Formats: sequence, structure tokens, C-alpha cells
Amino acid sequence: MKNPAVSIIIPVKPGGAVRALDRLRNVEYPENLFEVLVAEGTSPSRQRNRAADEALGEILYFLDDDSLVSPDFLQQLVHLYADDRVAVAGGPSLTPENDPPLCQAFGLALASPFGAGSVRNRYRRHGVCRETGDNELILCNLSFSAAAFTAAGGFDERLYPNEENELLVRLRRSGWKLLHDPELAVFRSQRPTFRAFVRQLFGYGRGRGQQILLGGGSGIASFVPVFFLLYLLILPFLSHPVYYLPLLCYLVMVIYGAFHAAIASGKTVPAMFLPLLFPALHLSYGAGLLYGLVVYGAGKKMRPAGAVTVKRIKSFDSGRYW
Repeated sequence: MKNPAVSIIIPVKPGGAVRALDRLRNVEYPENLFEVLVAEGTSPSRQRNRAADEALGEILYFLDDDSLVSPDFLQQLVHLYADDRVAVAGGPSLTPENDPPLCQAFGLALASPFGAGSVRNRYRRHGVCRETGDNELILCNLSFSAAAFTAAGGFDERLYPNEENELLVRLRRSGWKLLHDPELAVFRSQRPTFRAFVRQLFGYGRGRGQQILLGGGSGIASFVPVFFLLYLLILPFLSHPVYYLPLLCYLVMVIYGAFHAAIASGKTVPAMFLPLLFPALHLSYGAGLLYGLVVYGAGKKMRPAGAVTVKRIKSFDSGRYW
């Protein structure tokens, strides 16, 4: 099969560092068959769309500025598009082994069935290559058929985050296939502080709420953290002890989830943070989802996106990087 041309697209804040370039210099793929575009701006959804407009490849591969790829990642990708019904292929974002214990703990929480539920495979290498939905795909390591991406109109620029989820739902509803390959992994460090982790999950929840209002679809599982948050808010006003049983059950599951993660991963020290991180994850996500539904539903508009500058860091006809 002829190797397709690939356009690698990386959004970054103005003047921001692009750590991903260090690994891209060692990619094992014909130099004349991939290009790298970096889109500077303050609206990632719009940055990705503008870069996609200028991209020349048959496949668009979206990375984050800190996504660290393996040398053979494009070779790993190519065969996934042998089926012309495939519009999307991606893999997980893994926590580097040399990250500090707290960052390792964030990764464990996100990769845990109790912590992240159906989206946990975004953060762990598990299983075999398979057809999937938006729950297993993550935008820091996600490729699209350029034709399918263009035909669908790209990302909805009203959304950030969750712009990829909304697009993936649309593509799947249109009959396209979405693939998750656990071997097509990148490495990205988790947030450096507890506060940043909470803000990250709040943002994910807010994006999900906005996506739901825009018709992007979501299962009932997304609302479980909201129900838990509301339950905790009304619990002080309930006097009968029986109403505390769900909280007791939740705490037992927290301890079991932390113990299971410690055994499964062998990371005992990071797992010690999980009894704090599990509730923080659930409550911040639930609060964010509720905020997104209420505030965005009340008609709040996103701030102006601002200008986008697309730089072709590597072109198809040159192996050199800027």
C-alpha cells in the first residue's frame, strides 16, 4: 500500500514552547511524506481548523505541544487507514514513568475504572486495536482522514475543550469508523499541581456540558458526578442516617479503587494520593458539567477567538525544521 502524506498539526499559545518537535525530528517515515504545522493563537479549536485549511496531507494528525511520540508512530498509523471507511484513528496519552509521584497519581486516577469510567482508555494502554466511540479518543493524539474532516466542516469553534468529541459523534452518526489503537500512544506529563488538576477536570466537565447543549450527545454516565455533587449539597439537610449510606458506599469504593490501582500498577506511593484525587476528580468534573449546562445554556458567548498564525515548521519537500 502506498504511504499516505501526513500533516502533523500542533496548536500552541503565542510564544509557547513546542516540546513535541524534539521527537518529531526522529520520525521513521519518508521525509517527503509528512509536514509539521504549528498554529499559534488563543483558541485551540480555531487554531486547529486554520492549520487544517492549509494542510496538504491526506491524513491530519493532531498533537499537543507536549505530545511525545515514538519514532515509528506514523508507520503504526498508516495501516489503520487501509479501510476507506475509517475517518479517525488515535491512541492513548500515557503518563511518563519519570514524572513526580503526584503527577503519576493523576495518571492513575484518570486511568482507573472508578476514577474515569468509560474514558479511562484514553490514559492507559489496554487491549487491541478496535472500532470505538469518542470515549476512547483524545485530541492530543488523534488523526483524521483529511477528506472526512473537511467534509464534516472541522471542529466546532464554539467548543473548547470537547471539540473533538462533538466532531467524533457527528462522524460516527454519519457512518464513519473510528479506531483506537493502544499501541499508537504518546507520552504527556500530567498537570504539575493539585489545583491545576482540579481546574483541568472542571474544564473537561464544562466542555461536556457545552457539547451536550450543542447536540453533541452524551450518555447518562456523564451525569453521575453531577448527581453525586448535588447529593452532597443536600446531605446536610437530611437528618435520617439512612441517607448517609450512599456516601459510605462511595468511600468504600474510593479505598477499594486506590488499593486496586496500587496493586495493578505497582505504584504504591502515587496510589496513596488516590483517596483524595478520586473525590476531587468527580466533584470538579461534576461542577464543571453543571456550570457548562447552566452558564452556556443561559446564553453566555465565548470570547472572541483572536488571530491565528500558522507556521510550516517542516514542509514535504524539506527534511529541515525551523
